[in-house]
Amino acid sequence: MSVKKLFDLSGRTAIVTGGSRGLGLQIAEALGEMGAKLALTARKKNELDGAVAHLAKTGIEARAWVCDIGKRETIPGVFDQILAASGRVDILVNNAGAVWAAPAEDHPLEAWDKLVNLNLIGGFVMAQQAATKSMIPGKWGRIVNVASIAGLMASDPAVVKTVSYNATKHAVVGMTKQLAAEWGRHGITVNAICPGFFPSTMTNVMLGATGDLVLKGTPTGRLGGPEDLKGLAVLLASEASRHITGQAIAVDGGAMLI
Repeated sequence: MSVKKLFDLSGRTAIVTGGSRGLGLQIAEALGEMGAKLALTARKKNELDGAVAHLAKTGIEARAWVCDIGKRETIPGVFDQILAASGRVDILVNNAGAVWAAPAEDHPLEAWDKLVNLNLIGGFVMAQQAATKSMIPGKWGRIVNVASIAGLMASDPAVVKTVSYNATKHAVVGMTKQLAAEWGRHGITVNAICPGFFPSTMTNVMLGATGDLVLKGTPTGRLGGPEDLKGLAVLLASEASRHITGQAIAVDGGAMLI
């Protein structure tokens, strides 16, 4: 098989949760450019409509479904709607997530509930739906969980204090490994992308006035840009990654090295 064919996503259907903006929309752009038909989910219809219109201008086919991934009871119904409209789901990108910044000694328990429900449980329910209803019967699937370098290490408290975020992203990495171990025999690979700091609404909340500290601790001397996740996302969503599973790959400009 040619290299171009290995990366070709024509005929594939991909769900991207939290796909209306930020990293989710960037990943959707990449998968769509490689030929995938897109199903985007997010909480806000107006943002989804904007994302669909943005993608259409570049010739990318996308449809949108309003869904709060943090409310697990709503996920199966929305997934069934996507499956009925698409016929199958080949690729799932679990991107929807949230952060809560607070010192550990003051961290509210309701924040833990919110982040566990959205960052961890919602992603698991989506993966379970995709696997049982499409990928296992079809004997092929790609699940890409968007974790964080905060799921691979402790964060510098001089930069951010995000204990619930770190804990849930560590859990996402653990879930990724276990799902990869259990579902590999079905032709499903499960991997995690672990971004460092990319400018976004969420990281602006986390960084505040400490952005310079992040740059000083990043060998490349820059934050992540709008193209920096795309290549890895396409790799992990394609046939090119058929022998890569259970991996958590940092995209952080080398920040974890220091």
